[in-house]
Amino acid sequence: MSEKRTCRLCELEKEAGADAADLLHYRNMIAPEDRATEAVYNGRLLLCEKCPYLVDVTCQACGCYVQIRAFAKKAACPKKKW
Repeated sequence: MSEKRTCRLCELEKEAGADAADLLHYRNMIAPEDRATEAVYNGRLLLCEKCPYLVDVTCQACGCYVQIRAFAKKAACPKKKW
């Protein structure tokens, strides 16, 4: 039996509530060539989910929305976790 894959963006959007539409809007403004691959993006979100600085969908170390920072190819974690 195969394991069900979870969409990290979907899970974080649920936590964001009303802000989800805004998060998608800003995320989609990143040019395709400037976006991280799906594997990199999901890996970054997995690390963020385990981080004590993550509160809902916001990084308390820098104030960013993690879905947007993790989606940008050249972005980096302010705590150097990715």
